[in-house]
Amino acid sequence: MIGMAKARARTTTRKVKDRWKSKNWYQILAPSLFNNIPIAETLAETPENLIGRVSEVSLQDLTNDFRKAHIKMLFSVDKVEQNTAHTQLKGSQLTSDYLRRMIRRRKSRVDGVFPVETRDGALLRVKPFAIAEKRIQSSQKKLIRNVMNDVITKEGKAKTLNAFIRDCIDGKIGSEIYKNCKVYYPVKRIEVNKTEIVRLPTIMIEDEKPEEKEEPPKETPEDKPVEEEITSIKPAEEEVTQEEQETPVEEELPSEEEEKPKKKGKAKVAKKKTARKKTTKKKKEQAPE
Repeated sequence: MIGMAKARARTTTRKVKDRWKSKNWYQILAPSLFNNIPIAETLAETPENLIGRVSEVSLQDLTNDFRKAHIKMLFSVDKVEQNTAHTQLKGSQLTSDYLRRMIRRRKSRVDGVFPVETRDGALLRVKPFAIAEKRIQSSQKKLIRNVMNDVITKEGKAKTLNAFIRDCIDGKIGSEIYKNCKVYYPVKRIEVNKTEIVRLPTIMIEDEKPEEKEEPPKETPEDKPVEEEITSIKPAEEEVTQEEQETPVEEELPSEEEEKPKKKGKAKVAKKKTARKKTTKKKKEQAPE
């Protein structure tokens, strides 16, 4: 009996294997929308086990912008090549603490869920929300939801999946809804809380890139030929001669001799005044006491 127990213990020890040793490390890359940046590393026994695995990354880590720390991006693995796993965008979401900071007492929150089909055939589920300064009526909430639906469907039809997701992240969709909602009620804030990709694009359409204006190359003084320098000097000399010819002749100032009589006249007037004062003093002295 003791020998049988020992044999069974040996067989159980042989069957147990260390699974960690059989696993390999794989690097997960972001999709082309974020320039295939490495976002994480994970373990897996086989590449097939990685397909469908979802990784969550903050937008701050992808763009190095601390203002986007409240947005979470979700990526799912769809292809594995050697030790790198390529992903595709699954959706985006705002953090719960960011939502709690905006929602206060005596305020109304309007939520909406709308299906959107983009220009390249992708299907999304978009969940925006609006916050009002005061409590509003249900009829006003309905009008705000209708505006949300109109703007989101219009923007989705005119843009591709990547462009639409980029506008949702940057806040352009929320600002467009905010402008149209002003007519019905002055809403405080509108943002896209969550986006879910239900169907991937069926048509390949390249995203429009902004045109970069090429600046003309600056010429250095060494690059200029000698002939250009000579021609640049000649017109300057001609301009000087023209300016000398065009300058009007200055009027001759009056000489000092002409100014002297004026000064003499002033001196005579002063002498007359002093003479009158002397005569008045003499008369007062001669007057009988």
